Amino acid sequence: MLEANMNLNDYMTDSLGRLVHKDNVKEIDKTRDGLVRDIVENALSVQKEMAKFKETAMSEMDAFVEMSASDYGVSLGGKKGNLNLFSFDGRYKVQVQVAEYVVPDERLNAAKALIDTLLNSWTRGSRSEVKTIINDAFAVNQEGKFNLRRVLGLRRLEIVDPDWKKAMDAISDSLQVIGSKRYMRVYERVGNQDQYRPISLDFAAL
Repeated sequence: MLEANMNLNDYMTDSLGRLVHKDNVKEIDKTRDGLVRDIVENALSVQKEMAKFKETAMSEMDAFVEMSASDYGVSLGGKKGNLNLFSFDGRYKVQVQVAEYVVPDERLNAAKALIDTLLNSWTRGSRSEVKTIINDAFAVNQEGKFNLRRVLGLRRLEIVDPDWKKAMDAISDSLQVIGSKRYMRVYERVGNQDQYRPISLDFAAL
């Protein structure tokens, strides 16, 4: 139990949650702690400003698109979709993309059952590679979820069996859009070329 007259300002908390008196903490550890906390505090401040910048930029672009559409007597309303805006001289480009969050419903299990039936009916030797690819695609992670990218990749396999096509249709029908997220990217033209390089807002890319 902590003493009633204990001044917490005289203590530091270690990684196990224990209070250690500052007199018992090495100076190098205190200096490191202060450095890390200063960097993190500044990073959180920059993150907050970046989030504010993104929100403001998105709102301004939505307002501009709405204003542009109003010239034709159209009101778009709501959040806008994919978008590319260029400066008048073509030097700069702002791009907005909408990424949908897609998850499969119970029909994905039906597709897996159809495919399992096919695998059992096909001869072993001639399609062993395909069986490996399919089993790998339907492997689940620790949370019991499918890797959706691998499952969707099965649709690229050239298999003409009608039951296979039925399974691929079941995969497609199982996909449900449950949300979306908008991304904004800013670009600068490379000289007089038709290529644009991104103006990075990612620490790791600077």
